[in-house]
Amino acid sequence: MKYAIQAPVAAGTTAEPGWIGEFAVHAEACGFESIAVVEHAVVASSYSSVYPYDASGRMGLADDCPIPDPLDLLAFLAGRTTRIGLATAVLVLPNHHPVVLAKRAATVDALSGGRLRLCVGTGWMREEIEACGADFASRGRRADESIDAMRALWADSAPQGATHQGEFFGFERAMSYPKPASPQGVPIHIGGHSVAAARRAGRRGDGLQPLGVVGDELRKLVDIMRTEAERSGRDPDRLELSLGHSAAKVTPDRAERLAALGADRLVLAVSPTADLAAAKDELSACAERLGISAS
Repeated sequence: MKYAIQAPVAAGTTAEPGWIGEFAVHAEACGFESIAVVEHAVVASSYSSVYPYDASGRMGLADDCPIPDPLDLLAFLAGRTTRIGLATAVLVLPNHHPVVLAKRAATVDALSGGRLRLCVGTGWMREEIEACGADFASRGRRADESIDAMRALWADSAPQGATHQGEFFGFERAMSYPKPASPQGVPIHIGGHSVAAARRAGRRGDGLQPLGVVGDELRKLVDIMRTEAERSGRDPDRLELSLGHSAAKVTPDRAERLAALGADRLVLAVSPTADLAAAKDELSACAERLGISAS
């Protein structure tokens, strides 16, 4: 099992360089596999969209909570660390033009020595996606094409360059360098709770990170991902499953039960405290409880 830590954005400290830098350094020292950061390009005050992961329909962040750009934040953390993985969870794919996103992601990955993992989703806040210039209704098709376009740009297409012509994006003989550290490109995991997300993971992704899904519903999504992978001529056993849990509450027994469901990674949420010492203590206690080793 791999154990990732999700940066506590609700604490309002992930844009404070001293705080988040020390948090990441300590997470690395504790032996966590990766650190994951969230994205909202904008949050509309008094948004009317329904947040799907809470019965209230509202996300647990203040409208004015500082939410730094995820790739810029991960680039900063890459410079503070040496080996911990750098992940988005979740980057809102329709917010981005894939040509620009491919360059930004490849740059972070190359400069960090291949440590980047993208977990992407289609987003739930209509106001945010429309503010970024995308159509909310077609965001799923746009996300699929964005993944295809990025993979084309990351591939070794020399000397002619990459070509892609689709519904939303098009380029010919495009040379995009640097390439990611791996010839396979940056890993792309799909975040979400829907059947469409599971299908996308099976057809195009390197893994699935179901959000707010448990029990039979979780098993259904995993089965869909694996079935779609087989139909697409892909090996379902190569796809990772990342599940969420609380850093303060997870136990070895719970981790074993989630592993039995197929989990390869647990993304652990840290209590939203601005007290850096308390946050670091929670990381240390979690690592000790799970038997994680920095070596």
